Amino acid sequence: MRHGDKVKNLSRTKAHREALLSNLACQLIQYKKIVTTTAKAKALRTYVEPLITKSRKGDTKEQISHQHRVVFSYLQDKAAVKELFTVVGPKIAGRPGGYTRIIKLGARVGDNAETAMIELVDFNEIYGKGKAEVKTPAKKTRRAGGAKKKDAPAKTEKPEETGTAEEKTAE
Repeated sequence: MRHGDKVKNLSRTKAHREALLSNLACQLIQYKKIVTTTAKAKALRTYVEPLITKSRKGDTKEQISHQHRVVFSYLQDKAAVKELFTVVGPKIAGRPGGYTRIIKLGARVGDNAETAMIELVDFNEIYGKGKAEVKTPAKKTRRAGGAKKKDAPAKTEKPEETGTAEEKTAE
C-alpha cells in the first residue's frame, strides 16, 4: 500500500526525478509553455508553482536575495532564475495562485503516450487579459441587403382588417 505517498515517482530515482523536474521547470520559465507527457506535466505543476510563488514575495533586499538562493537551489540555472524574478514574478504578482495550465493534447505517435501542454497562465495572449485587448472584426451577417432595408423609406402597408379569420369565413 502507498498510504501518504503523494510523490509521483515517474519510474525514476530521486536524483533523476529532481534533475528532470528542474530541467522541465527551466524550460517552462524560459519558453512559457512546453509539451510533455501528462504525468510529467502534473508532477511539474507541483514542482514549479511554489517556486513561482517565491518569486513574487519579498519586501526587503535580504528577503529577495534569500528567495533567489532558494529558487537557484531547485533550478540550478542562473538564466532561469533571472527570468523568473524579472519577467514572470512581476507579471503574476496579482494572481493568488494557479500559475500554470495543463491542456491535454492526445496520444503521441511513437509510443502512444498521453501528451499535454503546460503553460504559464498570464503569458497566454488568447485567454484572459490578452483577449480583451485584441480587437474583433465587426460582425458580418449572411443576409443580403440588411442595411438597405434600414436606409430605404418604408413602403406603404395595407390597412389592417379588423376581425379574426373565423369571422371572415363566417361572412
